[in-house]
Amino acid sequence: MKKIFKLNRTAQLIAFSALLSLTVSCSDDDSTDTNQNIPTAQEFSSVREDALLSITQDFQFDASDGYVNLTSEKGVFLTINTNCLTLNGNPVSGTIDLEYVEIFSGGNMIVTNKPTMGLMNDGNKSLLLSGGEFYINATQNGQTLELSCPITINIPTSLTNPGGDPNMTLWDGTIDENGNLTWDEQEDTTGNQNIFIEGQGDTATYYAYFDSFGWTNVDQFYSDPNPKTTILASVPNGYDNQNSAIYLHYDGKGNALALLDTYDPVTGLFSEHYGQIPIGLDCHIIFTTESNGQWRYAIKEVTIEANAVYNFTLSETVLGTEQELIDAIDALP
Repeated sequence: MKKIFKLNRTAQLIAFSALLSLTVSCSDDDSTDTNQNIPTAQEFSSVREDALLSITQDFQFDASDGYVNLTSEKGVFLTINTNCLTLNGNPVSGTIDLEYVEIFSGGNMIVTNKPTMGLMNDGNKSLLLSGGEFYINATQNGQTLELSCPITINIPTSLTNPGGDPNMTLWDGTIDENGNLTWDEQEDTTGNQNIFIEGQGDTATYYAYFDSFGWTNVDQFYSDPNPKTTILASVPNGYDNQNSAIYLHYDGKGNALALLDTYDPVTGLFSEHYGQIPIGLDCHIIFTTESNGQWRYAIKEVTIEANAVYNFTLSETVLGTEQELIDAIDALP
């Protein structure tokens, strides 16, 4: 793991002590307003689950239908061969339920906690630029089915980057014990393209072949020539990585969202500890939590400095609905 600060141990302790003193002071100033409403981990998780449920689309078809064509709310086109769906290796018959999620905006990424952080070869994570995040799962009577041949999925590039990007690849998503999603690039072991572009401009389409159920992303790593750094962020008293989260929106970089995915309970600091954030980059750093069934959030406009520490207080936050938070994020440059 990389060091958070390029300072000696004494300097670190002095800096942390000063920061914690400031954080506690700010939190105390805000305590009369909302400390009694500090959410539990379950309450924070619930608003995220509600957000995901609100964009989940459900389809039904019969196992005898053969090739099934489905069109999503955003105009994504899916083709599924029902003969490729099995249960414990055996063919199925009767009604099949398909659960489908599509995410194209930073606002939906935040409320569902589906950021675009991809694994690098060294095991660290870095920001991905997304052409769409997808969840697909087929069940019968509540039992998850297996897929023995790929699902074809056609994704209009106009939903993310008109014309598309030929450097996009497919990534598989894994959710850890903390509910955080990480993307791992698929290997093309057959030498066949599992994603390509047809058409040009607004009518261009990503053609992709999903060979398993679960989370899949059309992505590529964000690249910036500037020197990189880590950043830290403090949150109000009573908040931690169980009942709040901090994200980073890269201005002007399309559909991408970084997550400060580590938290130190001693210092009370969130961190992007991989050292992958470009110095000089214009960003918005975002604090999110729950309050009585609504979202409480704060959005700061920043230009990344080396080893920067950003502080959030409750007085900076606003209360809003899920849609208001989504709109606020999607309105960022």
